[in-house]
Amino acid sequence: MTDGATPPPILTLDAASRALVRLSARIAGGSELDVRAALRETMDAATPPLWVEELILQSYLFCGFPRALNAMREWRRALRNGEGVGAKGRGTGLGTGDEISPQFLAEGEATCARVYGKFYDKLRHNIVALHPELDHWMIVEGYGKVLSRPGLDLGRRELCIVAACVASGQDRQLHSHLHGSRNVSVPDSVIGFALDALEGVVEGANLERARGLWLKVRGQ
Repeated sequence: MTDGATPPPILTLDAASRALVRLSARIAGGSELDVRAALRETMDAATPPLWVEELILQSYLFCGFPRALNAMREWRRALRNGEGVGAKGRGTGLGTGDEISPQFLAEGEATCARVYGKFYDKLRHNIVALHPELDHWMIVEGYGKVLSRPGLDLGRRELCIVAACVASGQDRQLHSHLHGSRNVSVPDSVIGFALDALEGVVEGANLERARGLWLKVRGQ
């Protein structure tokens, strides 16, 4: 994989991806010390630094800016200490402002449609009913500007979203993104292994509910 390239689809939960999923859960529900330990796990597992960078960037969507900023601060600390050599801050190269909104809108609609599949139209209807601005922000900001970025494939992004939802007890969103992981072709076995990887990282009750939801999603 060349620097900045999007990795291939995830077919197995390799050590690098497993560590990334665990880091996502720590960012969502752990302390700064937990995040620091999870970053060390990614380094021990040889998780590509660009994957780590992209996960931390997307975490503001699911964990809020305070946790995203704290995680990036710990990541920069690791870089200064030589623990994560190879990563640099990367922008989109697109600039900022309304002039790029059409591109983000188109990419966001395409990515969101992949994740939600047959439920995409219903999702858009429901979010517009909550507030039209939330629908616009979800598509342009979330699925367009953030989740459509290169550097990390959509399957790994979805697994990390699942982990964040488990850690924060957001069962409604978890249900959607378990479906979403399947919709973007993450194998069921990999989704199950990703949930198993959260043992000892998230609250036991949260993980138990997540496993129950996963059984429902699989139709068992």
